[in-house]
Amino acid sequence: MIDLALDRVYKKYKLRSKGNLPKRWYRGFVRRPIEMWALQDVSFEVKEGEALGIVGHNGAGKTTILKLLSSITAPTRGQITIRGRLAALIEVGSGFHPELTGRENVYLHGAMLGMRRLEIARKMDSIVDFSGVEKYIDEPVKRYSSGMYVRLGFSVAAHLEPEIVLLDEVLAVGDVAFQAKCLDRVSALRKNGGTIVFVSHDLASIYRLCDRAILLDRGRMIMDGPPRVVVDTYQKMTFGDHETPPESQLDTGKAAECLSVAFSAPDPLDAVRTGYPMIAHLRYRATTTVPNAIFRISVYWPSGYLCAQLTNESSHFGLTVEPGRGEITFECPVLPIRPGLYRVDLVIESDGREVDSRQHCSTLCVEAGKSAMGDFYVENVCSIRLDSR
Repeated sequence: MIDLALDRVYKKYKLRSKGNLPKRWYRGFVRRPIEMWALQDVSFEVKEGEALGIVGHNGAGKTTILKLLSSITAPTRGQITIRGRLAALIEVGSGFHPELTGRENVYLHGAMLGMRRLEIARKMDSIVDFSGVEKYIDEPVKRYSSGMYVRLGFSVAAHLEPEIVLLDEVLAVGDVAFQAKCLDRVSALRKNGGTIVFVSHDLASIYRLCDRAILLDRGRMIMDGPPRVVVDTYQKMTFGDHETPPESQLDTGKAAECLSVAFSAPDPLDAVRTGYPMIAHLRYRATTTVPNAIFRISVYWPSGYLCAQLTNESSHFGLTVEPGRGEITFECPVLPIRPGLYRVDLVIESDGREVDSRQHCSTLCVEAGKSAMGDFYVENVCSIRLDSR
């Protein structure tokens, strides 16, 4: 059964032009607004119990879709179908009155979201406990920190018990412990058969929460498929062409520089795969002797967090780099990271000082290999022993 459907949806906004017209009384009448299409010909369906992720750069149209679904705005053209009770966790806490207490705002915000007063009263203790602001619940919210403010708003919306949930970056609020509670709450909604539409720049959360993802670019939907495939395509669009610069653009004033990095399998005909060996080749050029040189190849998750690092820092001897060109080879017997596209940064240090740094200089493409159900593949050997007693 289909819970949400967009059929050839368009959304147009009119922007004021900024011409160099003279400041006269008729100036406001001669201005012509500029048309900006936030969405163009977007169509997709979300089945009951499905979790859909939406990714794309800023301005791609992600939040516009959520605002259309939550009836904050209406489409210019096209049809939107919604079946079931919907909760939109968009700009949570935006309806709070600063002079009212946290408790009073729970009643106010809950009523705005469609909850009855008896329902709010029944859930009040749970809402306050989830938000973590119980010590200040009877204080005016104008005295709250921004984190407390948003956490209370999220807590109210999270207790709606809807069939459909719209999420827009709300899992980034609060500290790490509260983010974990948010993820657990959303996961519980999924287990209970809830339908979720999730917008986030935290691509790791898209992997964890979603069954499917779509990719938007300049208001158009360009891809619909499994989250990892969609996110990998988004990564290629974002920094897939950020390679190390040609040697003519390198800074010859540095003591040493990274020239390039390449990843390969021991078998030249094979690809880099999860659970199999990998070799990394970092080529450099030094203009002078570099004592105690440390080379780092940093591999980042699609979400931007550091995933793994290849380095000679743990070696028991210092690396002295002589002037000229050379190559540092890192051999990884078992590559633990899952299939996907990863961002790569390079660094050279000497005696604790950074000599050269290249960010977004390359990508590591990991193909499917051995099965990894979590974030990493862990090589292991299993054995069993019978108790003789």
